[in-house]
Amino acid sequence: MYTHQKKYITAGTPAKDAGAALIMIHGRGGSAQNIVSLAGDLNVKNMAIYAPQATNNSWYPYSFMAPEEQNQPALSSALEVIGDLAQQIIADGIPEEKIYFLGFSQGACLTLEYISRNAKQYGGAVAFTGGLIGEEVILDKYKGDFKGTPILVATGDPDPHVPLIRVEESVKVMKELNATVTLKVYKGRPHTITQQEIDLANQLIFDI
Repeated sequence: MYTHQKKYITAGTPAKDAGAALIMIHGRGGSAQNIVSLAGDLNVKNMAIYAPQATNNSWYPYSFMAPEEQNQPALSSALEVIGDLAQQIIADGIPEEKIYFLGFSQGACLTLEYISRNAKQYGGAVAFTGGLIGEEVILDKYKGDFKGTPILVATGDPDPHVPLIRVEESVKVMKELNATVTLKVYKGRPHTITQQEIDLANQLIFDI
């Protein structure tokens, strides 16, 4: 088992000149570099972009629906990486309510898990195929108030890694924490990010 080194890359507008920041979280087998390449298709021209890099290119070893202890200590370490990065962004001069999050697959699960454990007003969040982490959704873990933060969750049905029922449960939790959540389900879509989803993210989350 492993913990993560605190490594990330930056792109986009330098923080001192940026009006907002975007944390981009790669999926299993991916890299910070390849998730950042997606920024070219998003309306994030004036944002400072931060992308953390998972040790071994994986945030945690097993399925996001495995018992949580099986994914430790990697999962706690991954959440800490995101938390430290959010603090770094604040130190760089960008307030919390101007921080956005985006993740794909394992990165989408980590995005939703981090923001739901630390619910507050963020700029917005995009989860391309993900749900809350654990064998079951344990409500006690999720606290705070999103204060209307817009969140887009897009997924395929069926998806080989992320069951729709878990996605729906996750959306319910976030709505109860006062997030403004849009769930978009694409029938028969493969495990990937489509142009339709990118367009929707631009329209609902990055329309600033």
